[in-house]
Amino acid sequence: MAVAILARYARLLAGAWRWIYVVTVMIALYLNVFVLIVQLFQKVAALKALAPTQSEPPFAVTQLVVLALFVVLTIIAAIKFRGEQLRVV
Repeated sequence: MAVAILARYARLLAGAWRWIYVVTVMIALYLNVFVLIVQLFQKVAALKALAPTQSEPPFAVTQLVVLALFVVLTIIAAIKFRGEQLRVV
């Protein structure tokens, strides 16, 4: 997040800092979702029954699908955010 803060406030999203900001924020969001999935598999009984040690295929497939989704969303966000102007309020 330090790089995202630097890109947003110190560099004002100028030039390459725009996509750096998007990528670092999306990585931070992915890590939060990763932890959410881990905790869901630990605490929800139905999910814990599917993957009690979190090394079983249902857990791995879930994490892989979420990772693929975040890669696609990050690419789309970086492309779309590139052309917009920063609005200083």
